[in-house]
Amino acid sequence: MNGDTGSENAAARPGPRTLAEDLRARGDEAVVALLRARPDLVSPVPNDLTQLATRAGTRASVLRALERLDRFVLQTAEALAVAPDPCPYEALLALMTGDEGLEPGDPGPVAAALPRAVGVLRDNALVWGGDDRLTLVRTARDLLAPSAAAPSPTGLGPTVAEATAGMSPGRLQEILADAGLPATHDPVSAVAALAGLLSDRAGLRELLAAAPDGATAVLDKLVWGPPYGEVTGASEPVRAATATTPVQWLLARGVLLPAGPRNVVLPREAALSLRGGRAHREPLPVPPPLEVAAAHGPATADATAAGQAFGAVRTVEELLKSWQTGGPAVLRAGGLSVRDLKRTAVELEVPEPVAAFWLELAYGAGLLASDGEVDEVYAPTPAYDEWLRLPPQERWTRLVTAWLPATRTPGAVGARDAKGRALAALGPGLDRSLAPEVRRRVLELLASVPEGAAPTADSVPARLRWEWPRRGAGPDDTLSRLVRWTLEEAESLGVTGRGALASFGRDLLDGSAERAAARLRPLLPEPLDHVLLQADLTAVAPGPLMAPLAEFMDTAAEVESKGGATVYRFTPGSVRRALDAGRTADDLHAFLAAHSRTPVPQPLTYLIDDVARRHGRLRVGAASAYLRCDDDALLAEILADRRASGLGLRRLAPTVLASRTDPAALLERLRGMGFAPAAESAEGDVLITRADAHRTPPRAAPVPVPDGPAVPDDRLLAAAVKAIRAGDRAATAVRGPAGERRAVPRTSSAETLATVQAAVLTGDPLWIGYVNAEGAATQRVIEPVRVEGGYVTAYDHTTDEVRTFSLHRITGTAELTNETP
Repeated sequence: MNGDTGSENAAARPGPRTLAEDLRARGDEAVVALLRARPDLVSPVPNDLTQLATRAGTRASVLRALERLDRFVLQTAEALAVAPDPCPYEALLALMTGDEGLEPGDPGPVAAALPRAVGVLRDNALVWGGDDRLTLVRTARDLLAPSAAAPSPTGLGPTVAEATAGMSPGRLQEILADAGLPATHDPVSAVAALAGLLSDRAGLRELLAAAPDGATAVLDKLVWGPPYGEVTGASEPVRAATATTPVQWLLARGVLLPAGPRNVVLPREAALSLRGGRAHREPLPVPPPLEVAAAHGPATADATAAGQAFGAVRTVEELLKSWQTGGPAVLRAGGLSVRDLKRTAVELEVPEPVAAFWLELAYGAGLLASDGEVDEVYAPTPAYDEWLRLPPQERWTRLVTAWLPATRTPGAVGARDAKGRALAALGPGLDRSLAPEVRRRVLELLASVPEGAAPTADSVPARLRWEWPRRGAGPDDTLSRLVRWTLEEAESLGVTGRGALASFGRDLLDGSAERAAARLRPLLPEPLDHVLLQADLTAVAPGPLMAPLAEFMDTAAEVESKGGATVYRFTPGSVRRALDAGRTADDLHAFLAAHSRTPVPQPLTYLIDDVARRHGRLRVGAASAYLRCDDDALLAEILADRRASGLGLRRLAPTVLASRTDPAALLERLRGMGFAPAAESAEGDVLITRADAHRTPPRAAPVPVPDGPAVPDDRLLAAAVKAIRAGDRAATAVRGPAGERRAVPRTSSAETLATVQAAVLTGDPLWIGYVNAEGAATQRVIEPVRVEGGYVTAYDHTTDEVRTFSLHRITGTAELTNETP
């Protein structure tokens, strides 16, 4: 192996005996690589390399490190877990490639990729030592080694020593005799002799040459795993002379060993010999390629994605506009009820999972939240008004930049949590900390294929399963589901078009939202300032409308159909809504005439005039409620109407009726009866109602739940390495000519002062013991600069700064005569 996996001068000095010594010998670059690969080790900063190595060997930290290994690096670690400890590089290579003649194939890619795999394991402090002594850290070996409770992906079983633990010495001697081996004097040597036979491929081949028919078939079923088989009477001793079945023949000679009353196991040594020395059936040194399903061309992909992006902005706007007067109620446990989700899906004309995605997108962008009132409901936030004022391309970038780092996953809506409760849209339990990294990696993979090309639906999750085999693994296959959701959501948002990453999606991936918005802008349709009025009381908007016209049409008409063109229908109710909002009949006539490319149809003119003539003749105010009208005949008609029986109406005057119903309910009942009442204030003025009255107090967008600490930047890494090296320098320096390692010696005040003053003159560093104001004792390496007034000013290697120390707090000093580098 070349020098990429070990130090060039490793042979010049004794190899390291611990992980800390290995890090110390490899220098600052190794520490920086470790802290960058495993950011959970950075905070709090370890005191020295020994503490760093100890923390890197904890179970939680090792598990997190293993989750970030790709398939081949993980296979390398699994091979080391079944190899002798320590393992030479040549033995590891043999485990990864096996015999070339076992199965036709070229081991070249495996041999070429193995140095990188060992280097990654070293950078993650999962392996240490030179190429002649590769040592897998103990915790990783315990996690990856095969066991009955946790089978290994290698398919290997326990060693002979592990499988025969508890077996009687007499039974061991019987197995040796039936296998043709000489007797031994103790169980340890017996186990070693049997393991040696099973590890010797030629000897095992010679032994199996005399096996009865069927023995080879039994071994073929176990050799690649699982190594356990079920058989009756497995624990009963059997001799070669009395064996009647292939399994008994193998048990008598130790090729199979009992693993319980009804189970047998193929020992690891035998499996490796039968495999030709290979730890894995199929080593995977290179990632699976991304297969292209279709190549549409960059222009087609961009045009399709731009249409999706524009639709995404309109959908979010339509959703929040429908909730402006107060949306659905918030469940007691948080979130949206199933009934309200269905109703929202019907209004948006999309399936329920898609409706949940738009809700979560608006919530993640900070445009939607609960209002926090006693009867809590969902409503747009003040940020929604700011968002509406932005151009469409900037509205889109706001949505996508909120989607990329979000940990909430709308695809999980409707699933069950650990307690069996259904997960609700906008509710708790939807955070998946892996989601942001999956989204970014999926988009990076889409960006790696030619522009306009769309990978197949299976190749993207297959690639991520190779890159992160242990992340998201489990019965629910979280990783594959996150990949599928990402591809679907990216298409809905317009980040991709026909499965290909759009050019402005690439800009977002590079972190340039401004460039993405600028690239998207010419691809979006220009807003129109006109509609086409038709004689059947409909209006056609052939494209997106400018904000004032769109607001008017949403108030004065009902949306009948959506698509490339939107069809509105004018109804008595919609015209009354416009009049309630403060417009007059003349305003409606003038606005329509100014914004229609066709003449205003006569039926629409008649409809507006008719509704306006009747609008406000009835006035509803608060008594509980009263009804006022200058036409007493109209009031008499209402009193005689059976549908008004539940309103508790009684006449107070010829033109006034009182009601036991509150004004809002009275307005709705009268409108349902076909009248056009108007609400009035205590002063008798008509109350103007607007659809955009309700907003929540200012709300912050939900904070993503991170998947562990972020990778530290270069500045933080440099500071952490300096602190670790300084602490290590104090902890591992060799003091005195004998080279003994000991605690800082206690010195008197006079000795301390004399030593410090001498160091000021010579410029030599000192090793000191120091007790701070809180009484905490520490060891430091300092370079004294000045001594005066009972204080020493010195450069502190631990904190990498000049500090002042009180002489009376220094418990002892020693010279650093031979420092460890």
